Amino acid sequence: MSDPLILHPADTVAVLTERAPAGSDPLGLGTPLAKPVAPGHKVALTMMTMGQAVLKFGQIIGTATADIAPGEHVHTHNCAFSDHDQDYAVGVDLAAAKGAMPQSEALTFQGYARADGRVGTRNYIALVATVNCSATVIRKAAAEIEAAGLLADFPNIDGIVALAHGTGCGMDQDGPGFAILDRVLWGHATHPNVGATVFVGLGCEAMQIARMQSHFGDAGTDRFHALTIQGTGGTRATIEAIKAHVASIMSHVNAVTRTPQPMSALRIALQCGGSDGFSSITANPALGVASDLLVAQGATAILAETPEIYGAEQLLLRRAANAAVGDKLIAQIRWWENYTAMNGGSMDNNPSPGNKQGGITTILEKSLGAAAKGGSTPLTAVYDYAEQVTESGFVFMDTPGYDPVSVTGQIAGGAQLVVFTTGRGSAFGSKPAPTIKLATSDALYAQMPDDMDMTTGDIVTKGISIAAKGQEIFDMIRATASGQITKSEALGLGDNEFVPWQVGCVM
Repeated sequence: MSDPLILHPADTVAVLTERAPAGSDPLGLGTPLAKPVAPGHKVALTMMTMGQAVLKFGQIIGTATADIAPGEHVHTHNCAFSDHDQDYAVGVDLAAAKGAMPQSEALTFQGYARADGRVGTRNYIALVATVNCSATVIRKAAAEIEAAGLLADFPNIDGIVALAHGTGCGMDQDGPGFAILDRVLWGHATHPNVGATVFVGLGCEAMQIARMQSHFGDAGTDRFHALTIQGTGGTRATIEAIKAHVASIMSHVNAVTRTPQPMSALRIALQCGGSDGFSSITANPALGVASDLLVAQGATAILAETPEIYGAEQLLLRRAANAAVGDKLIAQIRWWENYTAMNGGSMDNNPSPGNKQGGITTILEKSLGAAAKGGSTPLTAVYDYAEQVTESGFVFMDTPGYDPVSVTGQIAGGAQLVVFTTGRGSAFGSKPAPTIKLATSDALYAQMPDDMDMTTGDIVTKGISIAAKGQEIFDMIRATASGQITKSEALGLGDNEFVPWQVGCVM
């Protein structure tokens, strides 16, 4: 069998690349395996005593809960979540991060230029519910427009997206949940991938369009239309009014065409879901290389999922551009520690059962792999959930780890594309910003060919370099930004992944 992978000279574990049968000794250290061990799982490189730190990537991923013999399987039965390095050295690696910036000639993609100076990778018409009461109305209107074939004559319109949700009323109007929904709805309505927006409310809800506009101004509102069910005459009348308005604007929305645009106009959301033991070896570091290539073009790479950088935040803080950036990320980490404790949880509630089946033992291990998506350039800014991303470079957005909620925030912040790594397999898509899915193994790519856009497993199976795979991902991002359809788009995914983060009281 292939040799297990040792990822750092200081590591006390190695990672299996193939299934090891019971009784085998993959490391040749004299301890036969008691049970079969799946690829992506860990075996001990050295003797570890109870209470000793377990090291992977040269970092702490947990503590041995029993004595572990060399060659023994290391997982949840003998390794547990523990404290990690929180002696933060903010900015200590900033100079090295600046030096890691790759050099490259300025490139372009074919995008939709908007009047506000931003650039779209898609051209959607969005129907946005301000409240749960109007969710059915916009969904029915979108379905009837598509069923009637009204889009067939308008090739520059990518579709109708109904952005429905389960809130918008019964909220503290001065609370964080209301502010989050405010930002999410406005961010999607004015998104560069949206050519026109129809806001639909009931009429009496807490989330009022005029209040949103008072917060955010007039930018992008030339593409707005708004109506309420109460003011229009009920559910059926509102559906017909939406359809009539959309029919009247289709020619105008379709008039925009793709033109060469600088890669610096791109904001790319970095995501992972259904991670496994190979995520940190193949897809995530390769996406990190692509992130560095994007940053070199003046574009923005947006890492998120605060609970899934826990245990790796110290590595991000070491390359923070300034103290303010570091302080904001530390404050977000502390908020999550308090938030989980207040609700009787733990930061180690993540990883999921599927992550553990794939070889990930603790959140510390998962986070060290997830953070690799952010590459090696300076951390230039930290944003709150769904806040508009204005800085270029590598940035971070505070979001939950739950993929639909996290991506909703990144898209609201302006991300025109999502790149999503997965080891267990994820049937995920997003609108109005499409998702590219990267499989961490060749086996997953072969198992779910309709869902996966690329395999990164050939880093292990064929010796493809991480740098070469990162370039391949960058090239796919550029092609997708120019209109190449992703697997999730072809499947029609994305209508049910609009999930704003709900924080605070339901009143």
